[in-house]
Amino acid sequence: MKLAYALCGSFCTHSKSLAVLKQLVQKHEITPILSEASRDTDTRFGNADALRKTVTEICGKEPILSIRSAEEQITRGVFDAVIVSPCTGNTLAKIANGITDSTVTMCVKAQLRCRKPVLIALATNDGLGANLANIAKTIEKKNIYFVPLGQDSPNGKPTSLVCDFNLLEQSLDCAVSGVQIQPILL
Repeated sequence: MKLAYALCGSFCTHSKSLAVLKQLVQKHEITPILSEASRDTDTRFGNADALRKTVTEICGKEPILSIRSAEEQITRGVFDAVIVSPCTGNTLAKIANGITDSTVTMCVKAQLRCRKPVLIALATNDGLGANLANIAKTIEKKNIYFVPLGQDSPNGKPTSLVCDFNLLEQSLDCAVSGVQIQPILL
């Protein structure tokens, strides 16, 4: 398959997402995408330049880094799926409410316009808080699928939800077949 793989700014989950990306690239042609936060932000979890270099090395091509580039490449309808991994609560809120003001949201909008699947690998500290309504709103949208998710630290971060990155590939297979993997909640 031909896939687009977007990384948003849930920096603490980048290592898990990159591990999945390394597995997927063995079987599929992948175009990487970096959100503005991932493209520009150095954190205790890693350096932005290093992330760009890493995804370029893994995929063998430069990532999509701008709204213009996203619109030009994704709207052609050549991708079997767009994967947003990790998808932050901020990006999910924009997707749920039709806001297209970033590279990743443009990729999602363009893919949905082509009536093709978008797979969300959510990682957000407010999934059971401010973003719960956006999860409900997005999960009902046609051609949007979720990697199963659950609370990652119920006592320390009671509203935090993170997908099971180990189920991403299986979720992708279901999504391209038009099926939401079950159960969604772990």
